[in-house]
Amino acid sequence: MAARPLDPREVQVLEANAVARGVSIDQLMDNAGHAVAAEASRHLPPPPAAVGIVCGLGNNGGDGLAAASVLASQGYQPRIWLIGEPGKLRTVAARRRWDLVSGLRYVKAGAPTAADLRGLPLVIDAMLGTGGRGAPREPYHSAIEEIVSSGVPVLSVDLPTGLGSTSVLRARWTVALEVLKEGMDGPACGEVTVSSIGMPPEAHRETGVGEMALFPVPSPGTRKSDSGRVVVVGGGPYAGAPFLAGMGALRAGADMVIVLVPGAVADIVQGYSPQLIVRAVGLGAEFTEEDSTELAELTSKARPTAVLVGNGVGESPETLGGLEKFLQWALPSYPCAVDADGLRVLSHRGGRPFPGQSATRLLLTPNLREFAHLASPEARASEAPGEEDVRRTAARLRATVLVKGAVDVVSDGEETKVNRTHHPAMVVGGAGDVLAGVTTSLLARGLSPFQAGRLATYWTGRAAVEAFERVSYGLLPSDLLDQLGPALRRGLEELRRISDPGRPVSPSSSPHE
Repeated sequence: MAARPLDPREVQVLEANAVARGVSIDQLMDNAGHAVAAEASRHLPPPPAAVGIVCGLGNNGGDGLAAASVLASQGYQPRIWLIGEPGKLRTVAARRRWDLVSGLRYVKAGAPTAADLRGLPLVIDAMLGTGGRGAPREPYHSAIEEIVSSGVPVLSVDLPTGLGSTSVLRARWTVALEVLKEGMDGPACGEVTVSSIGMPPEAHRETGVGEMALFPVPSPGTRKSDSGRVVVVGGGPYAGAPFLAGMGALRAGADMVIVLVPGAVADIVQGYSPQLIVRAVGLGAEFTEEDSTELAELTSKARPTAVLVGNGVGESPETLGGLEKFLQWALPSYPCAVDADGLRVLSHRGGRPFPGQSATRLLLTPNLREFAHLASPEARASEAPGEEDVRRTAARLRATVLVKGAVDVVSDGEETKVNRTHHPAMVVGGAGDVLAGVTTSLLARGLSPFQAGRLATYWTGRAAVEAFERVSYGLLPSDLLDQLGPALRRGLEELRRISDPGRPVSPSSSPHE
């Protein structure tokens, strides 16, 4: 189960992963209806008592309609107000719930008045829930005023309508469906009850197509630099690694990638592609401690929104000393990901966090061998770590940790998720560099390290599965790069189908519309 309250996007992730595991939207809505009806009956006189139910046009309204159907079957007399025309219900599941209750005695389209509600023992608020953003607009704002004016006690479904704004409808009780939501610790929610609606445990603890809801789909008004700028600090002994990481960041949607490499290999890295901006640091073939100042200056000029450190840098003590100084400078200012040999900096520090380091600022992406060094000198690299091992290590390091293996484990020290979307051919050298670039691109676009790690490992694993269908064994890191776009498009289309079965999906559809 979730360790912290979920925001609306994380609620969408959870619901989609539940549906992908065989629980239909209709089942979830019916289960929600039973949960709301059970909570309502605690505060109602016995049947045939009347109860007001004010429903919006989304799935929160569908939950209210499902509760009305259950309460009617128990002998109560629901009085239903639908805020809008039935034909404007936004999901197929909500429209089905409307069909079930439209023949009841008291069903009206439009907002109730205070006079309509006075004398009722309870009003169920099923208007907006987690789908609401900001201050409610009309006709929801007027509905809130009429409910408040009536003086009837309110039971809210999932969240009080308008929560987070000055127009919030204050509830005496709130029934949280499956998990707590952000903002439920305030007085507007009243007494909060969490009720399961039948989501499988795997939906809580494993990645799935729901993670695609975290992808920041550009809006029509998106401008250059809105989708993030990434600085990659890498290279030296291995010139291909920073190239693959940089291209992974571009393929994941970053607007610009600047690669900082030792001066002696800058022309080699630039020769791989004109799509990367390559800057030489120093004159040698590897970074030195003296290069940390120039790295900081070039990074500052690049104005990144996230930084990736470590791909292809080698194991030289001079290099690790320079990167340690650079990270100490960078972490207070930028979200950072550390991969490959860059992780030796953390081991070299004996696990001591940098000043200001936290799981919301730093993402570590070790393989099994690298994680063993981070976790404990006695750890065996051949053993896949357990989820609790990763969680404890993340908490101790004050970082989010993504351990790459046959099953990936991602933890920020509080929550942990596993990713099983893989193909064995993905173990090819360079695949981890691509994953690191994808992860950093997502950090640059505003995702938390825990979100970026989950989405990146699911998305890259899905790309590997799809690439294998095309190239079979012998899959190359470049095949992963080429498949990232198609895998994203198909993932978003699948998410849309899951979120609202029966609604047509176009190739350009965004699941957030």
